[in-house]
Amino acid sequence: MAACMQTYKFSTLQNPHGILYNPESIATTLYSYINKSLLKEQDLFYADGLYHSWQHHSQFSNASKEKCLERMNGEIQQAHQTLKKADWLFITLGSAYVYKHKQQAMYVGNCHKQPLQEFTKELLPLEKMLPVYKQLISDLQKWNSNLKIVFTVSPVRYIRDGVMENTRSKARLFELVHELTDSEKIIYFPAYELVIDDLRDYRFYKADLVHPNDQAIEYVFEKLIQAAFDDSTQQLFGKIKDVLKAKAHRVFQEDTATHQQFKSTYLNRCKQLQQDFPFLSLEEELEYFK
Repeated sequence: MAACMQTYKFSTLQNPHGILYNPESIATTLYSYINKSLLKEQDLFYADGLYHSWQHHSQFSNASKEKCLERMNGEIQQAHQTLKKADWLFITLGSAYVYKHKQQAMYVGNCHKQPLQEFTKELLPLEKMLPVYKQLISDLQKWNSNLKIVFTVSPVRYIRDGVMENTRSKARLFELVHELTDSEKIIYFPAYELVIDDLRDYRFYKADLVHPNDQAIEYVFEKLIQAAFDDSTQQLFGKIKDVLKAKAHRVFQEDTATHQQFKSTYLNRCKQLQQDFPFLSLEEELEYFK
């Protein structure tokens, strides 16, 4: 969804720690953005030729300790600034299972393919998750009083945990979200139900039969537009969509008068959009139609 939003020129920041799945790690990272808690050398560990953080996705790992810290801390600082002024925060919970590093005595966001005997696996109980998230929501809204929070549960099934175990895990997450979404500023968007119930066919999945494919993603995004965008935003979305569709149009004869008129028309539309909505980033489209 974040990638879809970025495509249509919404100002978004996606997963500053990389993809995380469990509620414990997600809460920890959100607090790191509030407090701007930067990492130090001792927060990294070295394995398989790379430096890693237990709280970051492997996309941040690097052979250089300095570059690893620079990128991680840069994202934390950007997340601190963005979240402070954000209107919406989407929190997607994937699994209630967590892995705890035995030696470090800490829950990890990513095991980085380290030996499983270094970890213990737990299914988080509601009684442990609920107070953490109630306090987190309170702290977020004190820090940014305009923030609205949308919870979703990932429709991706974690088959490696086992089919029955995945169902138990998702049930815990639904119970947590049910207890939290009790106001206009804390709401639930049914991405899980849209994929699992509306799209009850494997043609809406990738080859692994677990991850939703592009058609399913587009379907959920259209539902999100209807649920979350007000009338003026939907109108603006339609105009941006029209421009992007024109930019993607395949051209066989670029030198014709018809095509030049086509480009001129959309160049003027981009200029008008930029004038009416200065926050839009249309540099690429302006250059294309020029």
